[in-house]
Amino acid sequence: MKKLFYILSIVCLITVVNSCKKSGGDINPLSSYKNFGIGSYLVLDSTISQNLNYASLATSTVGVIVHQYPNGEAITSITVFVVPGSSYDTTQWKKVKTVNYAGPQTTITVTGAELATVLGGTSAIQPGTIYTFYNRITTKSGKTYDVNNTGNNSGSGLVTGFYYHSAFSFSAYVVCPFVAPIAGTYKVLRDDWADWNPGNLVQVTDGPGPNQVNLSQVYPNPAYGTVVKPLIVYVDPATGTASIPKTNFGNYGGGYNMTAVGTGAKNASGYVAGYVFSCTGYITLTMKLKADGPGGNGYDAGPTKLILQKQ
Repeated sequence: MKKLFYILSIVCLITVVNSCKKSGGDINPLSSYKNFGIGSYLVLDSTISQNLNYASLATSTVGVIVHQYPNGEAITSITVFVVPGSSYDTTQWKKVKTVNYAGPQTTITVTGAELATVLGGTSAIQPGTIYTFYNRITTKSGKTYDVNNTGNNSGSGLVTGFYYHSAFSFSAYVVCPFVAPIAGTYKVLRDDWADWNPGNLVQVTDGPGPNQVNLSQVYPNPAYGTVVKPLIVYVDPATGTASIPKTNFGNYGGGYNMTAVGTGAKNASGYVAGYVFSCTGYITLTMKLKADGPGGNGYDAGPTKLILQKQ
């Protein structure tokens, strides 16, 4: 029985292989790339800016500089859409404008005023919000391409793959410059470390240096631990970006001698942890908390978010 099955399998395989051998007008269209149409996409040259300044939305601008992939079909225009956060769902997209493709070094920009018009007014825009702008290209033949109809291979393809440097989208973060003083009473909106409950009021102080915020009256909660060193947040005055170097901020006893450090990229002030928006009195930080201070037991709380709103 096994032998008969093996013979039948070989016969079927030969039949399938022979059926693929065609000539003339019956040639398999997948046998050559020349049988396919020509697509097109934008290549990213550089980023103009990714920050929209909340304090001067009307004149603040974000955007990118692009060029057409040389071997693609000619591009005639680029339609820019926007969505809060990010989404490939086109029903959530709002059209911002259409830009004519002007050749190499074509500039695609969006101002805060244009964004406000699309979203229904400046009141709809708040610091701390990220927006994604999606570029839909139209070619000379009338074809359109965007993130939804362009191939992507699990993060390494044309849309998101680093190799292609494609410009199907760009992002903007709404920020506001940091202007001290910012000290005062803040309401806890979120505390993953659970030193405080949402709704509790805490004190935030300025300094000790310029463009710094002192959280030593927030972490640790004096009901649970004692201050080892003040937890200082360093703030970029241009954007409100907050950074925290590794700091042994509090000893809770029992081996829980905790350190805090920002979870983001390293910079001159430490590691990016979030934002301190003095224009709205909003502080949002994400820190790694670990009991690796002197005598610490090594407990790792992982990324911990703290959100405060000035009262």
